[in-house]
Amino acid sequence: MQACVGAVVLDAKGRLLLVRRRNAPGRGLWSVPGGRVEPGETLSAAVVREVREETGLEVRVGAQVGRVTIPGNGVVYEVADFVCTLADPSAVPLSGDDADAVTFADAADLDRLPCTPGLVATLRGWGALPS
Repeated sequence: MQACVGAVVLDAKGRLLLVRRRNAPGRGLWSVPGGRVEPGETLSAAVVREVREETGLEVRVGAQVGRVTIPGNGVVYEVADFVCTLADPSAVPLSGDDADAVTFADAADLDRLPCTPGLVATLRGWGALPS
């Protein structure tokens, strides 16, 4: 099992922060920012680091909204997803690290964007999607 984190970040307009994955798993697909927890790192610290690396944004980590297990190539990812708020609501996201694009998506965007398998259904089940 590889410990991972994800960030469920909504902006002031209620849109979900998404990154398009540059690398496997999920290359070319949209997902919430996140990634592997480094040795000795807390889950909260990992969320802050991953969001900063992938989007340039600073967040405040809130409650864990859910957990998912994602099978990968020879590894199983155990992902803890956290609700986060933007430290600076006026900051503009920039893609970096594992992300080749960044956007804030509303409900209509989520219906048309190619997202990682199960992302929309999982977030909907947790009540974490934009309305």
